[in-house]
Amino acid sequence: MLTGKQKSYLKGLSHNMQPIIQIGKNGVNEMLVKTIEDALEARELIKISVLQNCLEEPKTMAIDIADVLEAEVVQVIGRTIILYKQSRKKKQIVLPK
Repeated sequence: MLTGKQKSYLKGLSHNMQPIIQIGKNGVNEMLVKTIEDALEARELIKISVLQNCLEEPKTMAIDIADVLEAEVVQVIGRTIILYKQSRKKKQIVLPK
């Protein structure tokens, strides 16, 4: 569980990031979850864009994805989801205490 200070720090890091994954009308499926998992392992912090033609709510999708991958939802702003999960192999982000 992330503290408020840690979330603020991660929001700052993600501010200039571009979304690397887009969720479209097909919504969340196994292949997409695998792609997100691989991206989190490689980067630890990712931004996901939910396209207008997606029928699901971004907040609901963010929570579902985070539960499956044991990741943390840093923030959901409009149709943008920011997720964090500490890498098992190469830790890059040092969170404040």
